[in-house]
Amino acid sequence: MNRILLESSEIDEDRAVLTGERARHVLDVLHGEVGQVIKTGEVNGKIGQSEIVKISNAEPGKEELHLRVTHDKEGLKPWCDLILAPPRPRAMKRLLPQLASLGVERIVLVGAKKVEKDFWGATLLKEENYRPLFITGLMQSGTSILPTLSFRRNFRKFLTEEIDETFPFGRRIVAHPYGANDNLSADTKERLLLAVGPEGGWTEEEVELLECKGFMRYSLGERILRTDTALIALLSRFM
Repeated sequence: MNRILLESSEIDEDRAVLTGERARHVLDVLHGEVGQVIKTGEVNGKIGQSEIVKISNAEPGKEELHLRVTHDKEGLKPWCDLILAPPRPRAMKRLLPQLASLGVERIVLVGAKKVEKDFWGATLLKEENYRPLFITGLMQSGTSILPTLSFRRNFRKFLTEEIDETFPFGRRIVAHPYGANDNLSADTKERLLLAVGPEGGWTEEEVELLECKGFMRYSLGERILRTDTALIALLSRFM
């Protein structure tokens, strides 16, 4: 954790109390003590620092850290959005913290042809399960803006009826190993909307649908990569 994040409900004016895993991290990793200043922030809010004003040791594992909070700075803003035909839940679980760390703001999971049908019943898709993964990624990168996650099982309907309203601006790129635009530059500050297919890849029909909505093909080369590997490599190219 490079920055401890607090929920708005945990902050009372300029005071907050840390418990559980975050408190243990401060005590065990940061060697927290009264008077020490640590990096903190508010989920979807400003970042700054907090002073440890009291440590309550009720019993091992139930320590409470009382903080004086000063959040007065704007954190790094997200810079891209993602349309993703999801991989298996286990890979998604690994991927979500990294997407938050890398600055993805809006993620739409779509039902492309090669997405496994039973994915949509995964418990990972419940907010109480994926939200902590996003927060873990934000604390790693020291930022505070929480990504949003939504689901569109009908891929064609989303492209034809919703995409322009959901993502009204930005450069549109679809990851695809074939027929890529060799002149496509990654050196730009324009907002990015990236479309990445499932483990088996987009079908040619799906790529053509994306191209009709202004997406340009982009390839990382001839190697066939897993979705999570490809996504990290793609985002690093355009950061």
